[in-house]
Amino acid sequence: MGNVYEIYALRYATMSPRTPHMNFLVPDPHDSAAQDLDYFVWLIRGHGRDILVDTGFNAEEASARARKLTLNPVDALERFGVAASGIRDIIVTHLHYDHAGNLDRFPNARFHLQEREMAYATGRCMCNGLLRHPFSVEHVTLMVRHVYGERVTFHSGDGEVAPGVTVHRVGGHSDGLQVVKVETARGPVVLASDAAHYYANLQRRSPFPIVYNVGDMAAGWETIERLAGHPDRFIPGHDPIVTEIYPPASDKVDAWALHLPPTRSFAK
Repeated sequence: MGNVYEIYALRYATMSPRTPHMNFLVPDPHDSAAQDLDYFVWLIRGHGRDILVDTGFNAEEASARARKLTLNPVDALERFGVAASGIRDIIVTHLHYDHAGNLDRFPNARFHLQEREMAYATGRCMCNGLLRHPFSVEHVTLMVRHVYGERVTFHSGDGEVAPGVTVHRVGGHSDGLQVVKVETARGPVVLASDAAHYYANLQRRSPFPIVYNVGDMAAGWETIERLAGHPDRFIPGHDPIVTEIYPPASDKVDAWALHLPPTRSFAK
């Protein structure tokens, strides 16, 4: 089968209740309710290695932003049988607070980041409070320290983390947002992260309200569809539907197997 991997979504927090205006830049006027927002990190396993995608947030950040943390992602990984010290590669899709916390908890990891995201998170746009709000200065500063410690691999556009695991800059939500394409037994699966918080963001072509560049976001949806090759092989970043249509993968932590086929298809 070549370079195929398993992928697991580990949920560590949930935000509820939400309104349609919180999930769509221009919500359907007929919608009166909105889905919850689930928070995940993703574990890619295969060929004797574990690759982590994003690192979530911790209790301090949850308190500062009035979020309810169910379980620190590092502890979720441990319950899943993966020690933080054993992680050698971490793909950070972007530097927003809920994707780039806990950067001090992985002592042996190399971080994979788009060069453009580092420039965005430390550049002139951070003088604007609206654009700065999803970032944590502590997280960004720690990533800068990792740069100085020679622990960051920068990618510019498309890049390879391992055979069968590639990153692709799409921007939109954040200027250097990257998605992750993973080869699995059911074909390529794309971890879209915040290129599409929900399935409906992509399906309706309706952006999530936190967006840096709407044009890049729209083009990113097309990139995701091209990379995945099938509507059932893209995984949104925060959609609780993921937990409904993919098989559970653990009795110790909220985890779902994304390399297995979903019970519901989005193919038309």
